[in-house]
Amino acid sequence: MDNSEIMETCKFIISGLPECKGEIGLSDEEVEDYLKMVENLKPQDVSRVLEVALKIRESGDIKNVDLKNEASKLIRSIEEC
Repeated sequence: MDNSEIMETCKFIISGLPECKGEIGLSDEEVEDYLKMVENLKPQDVSRVLEVALKIRESGDIKNVDLKNEASKLIRSIEEC
């Protein structure tokens, strides 16, 4: 994945946080912080999103297949770097 794809994947993952915040242990305040991040996402934010992606991928409670797939996609692309 190139940088623009990574950033788009991060944005997709962040946009799915409101529906799965309870399953991965995020507070409303933390979700709001992430949603604000989307407006001005920077490469240094990827590590924070990666942490969330790991939680999403490992959660057995999240049923949104697209969100889980995007989380896995981000994790794989970072592992390949």
